[in-house]
Amino acid sequence: MLAGVRRPMSRRRSGCTTTVTIDTERFWITANERDDGSLGEVFIHWGKHGSSGAGLAHTYATALSLGLEHQVPLADLVRSGLDQFFAPNGRTDDPEIPRVRSAVDYVARRLAIDWLPYPDRASLGVYTLTERVQRASARMAAKPPGGWPEPGRTS
Repeated sequence: MLAGVRRPMSRRRSGCTTTVTIDTERFWITANERDDGSLGEVFIHWGKHGSSGAGLAHTYATALSLGLEHQVPLADLVRSGLDQFFAPNGRTDDPEIPRVRSAVDYVARRLAIDWLPYPDRASLGVYTLTERVQRASARMAAKPPGGWPEPGRTS
């Protein structure tokens, strides 16, 4: 496929809506898929219609959707949203993504987990809860006999 070539969505499409609470704010993220099963467009609803927050969420979703329509790889689109820091941030009610730095950080992580294969997510540092547990278990299993050396001390 050539990057930059426009691929409009079909008239009828399948999608999934995720509801999440970040701090005390409620968000709805809808991801619609193309006929080939890839992500085709994103909608984000937050706050009162016409508010600054709702406008910014809509603008971010529009930018993601336009990138997808012009065949920008999803990994490139979500990379810029990862670790963006602003309110609302903190705890979420999503067990796979328990804490975020912002709503944009959450959307980027949710899209990566739902739509990117493991190698692409791993290169971005985005893991599911199960993958994080497995990685932690592997690190603990690799612990040297006698434990880790104290910082600043050589053996």
